[in-house]
Amino acid sequence: QANVSSLKTFLSAVRLADQGGDAGALPLSPLVPAKNSEVERPKTKMIITSRRDYPLTKSFPFSLEHLQTSYCKLARIDSRVLCLRRLRKLDLSHNHIKQLPATLGDLACLQELDLHDNHLEAFSGALCTSGLQKSLQLLDLSQNQIQALPLEFCQLRGLVQLRLDDNALLRLPCRIGQLSRLRCLSAARNKLPFLPSDFRRLSLHNLDLFGNPFEQPNPLAPNIQLKIPPTLLECAARATLNHRIPFGCHLLPSHLCRDLEVAKTCGCGSACLSSFVQITVTMNLHHVAHTVVLVDNMGGTEAPVLCYFCSLDCYSQFLDRHLQSSA
Repeated sequence: QANVSSLKTFLSAVRLADQGGDAGALPLSPLVPAKNSEVERPKTKMIITSRRDYPLTKSFPFSLEHLQTSYCKLARIDSRVLCLRRLRKLDLSHNHIKQLPATLGDLACLQELDLHDNHLEAFSGALCTSGLQKSLQLLDLSQNQIQALPLEFCQLRGLVQLRLDDNALLRLPCRIGQLSRLRCLSAARNKLPFLPSDFRRLSLHNLDLFGNPFEQPNPLAPNIQLKIPPTLLECAARATLNHRIPFGCHLLPSHLCRDLEVAKTCGCGSACLSSFVQITVTMNLHHVAHTVVLVDNMGGTEAPVLCYFCSLDCYSQFLDRHLQSSA
């Protein structure tokens, strides 16, 4: 952006100096420090809220830390956005995005990701094991078409706020209790019939599960999946988990590792794989959250949660306690 004539004069002086000539006769202007107003600072924030303002020929500044491109009718995430490695906040809400690229996980500084009101049907497990695993703190997936979240989702251990409202979720991740930093969870207006047993481990500030078709719990109607005698696989799996024997894909086939990762835990503390007794029991949501939005229009704050038992003995002991407390 230099003055053309001044730049030509300066380059002529450089050429003469390089050739050993005398540049003293050239009319060089004195060096004047640039004013603060003349120095263009790196752009860190850009907000685009209409399709006509979306840059088609210009690239996004690499210095961006906050980018919002809403109401732009985007069908996919722009590859230029995926090169902005300094991004901390990315808002792609109110678009038509159907799928998330795996390279989204390369944004290792990303703390907030807003995908509210898109056409997503899934959230990739690969993203949950990427750089987002540690950085991501806020994730908004509300108003999409997601039916289930992958098992790997619970590896997003940095999550503090999670919004899942207005999807088609049939279940929450079975290991959701691993999200130890999670403080705000909203999954209103989905299709959840019950909550996973691991839900008890959460410690939330705010919880919203309004408008889900929760089933009526009935501890007296168990789903018995016991195999007597237990299979060798069941015995080995229980021993591995109960004795906390290390395992991994370098030791076991990947499908066995996956089975061990989703194993159930009995009330007695023992593990069970595919041989168990399952029931649903009522849980007051205030046990896991300080502030609870009413579950229904009747003023309820209770929801059914899954409960597992490794044997008929454990189930019988629970049933005795339940009947005594009811009496």
